Amino acid sequence: MLDLRSRALKLAASGAMAVLAGCDSAQAGAAPGGSAAHPIVLELFQSQGCSSCPPANAVLNGLADRPDILALSFAVTYWDQLGWKDRFGSPRFTARQRDYAAAGRGQVATPQLIINGAHSIVGSNGREVAATVAKAGAPRGGPQIDRTGNGVRLGALATGSRSTVWLVRYDPGTRNVPIKAGENAGRTLPHRDIVRELVKLGDWSGSTASYRLPAPSEGGLASAILVQQGSGGPITAARRI
Repeated sequence: MLDLRSRALKLAASGAMAVLAGCDSAQAGAAPGGSAAHPIVLELFQSQGCSSCPPANAVLNGLADRPDILALSFAVTYWDQLGWKDRFGSPRFTARQRDYAAAGRGQVATPQLIINGAHSIVGSNGREVAATVAKAGAPRGGPQIDRTGNGVRLGALATGSRSTVWLVRYDPGTRNVPIKAGENAGRTLPHRDIVRELVKLGDWSGSTASYRLPAPSEGGLASAILVQQGSGGPITAARRI
């Protein structure tokens, strides 16, 4: 059974990557594609206690190395009381998913994938992930983001609307976690790009603005900046820093 599960997870990830490659060429004119400087933002809300989440993790893990995609895995907490406490879970991440639900991005459930803060789909459906990523393209309508020493600078934009500036810190490595209870008991689940910190740096309303970056809570984390309209609104700019 475990071998079949492992094979299914690999097929989900490889299938998503293959379809993404095809969509990139077939739909090149549909929307501006992502790039290393302007990545497409994928936020997966999942839990180690959810038996439906490993295939979605496999899809996200298979895309994590693409420079044009910022893959972020948020571990939520509402599965923790059902037999296994997710070691990466945080109430802050659960609150972020609830903000998306309040903004009309679907119900609070796992595995949910939010693309650019605007599109909600089931994260385990590799073909739908590929098609939605190709259609969405990179976030647009937001400011230029530049790194400046111990901070970041957002450029001016005449059409800029009031937005939240987020600092996301995530673990870029692969973490294999043995699950000892709950729906995934007896399995070892690989995780990539697990979010460890989500910090609001401030607001931006169209003028040039600078923000100081706080020290990370642990070593070895990668960082990214998201500019997002309101609570649970579209992401208009993103950049790894």
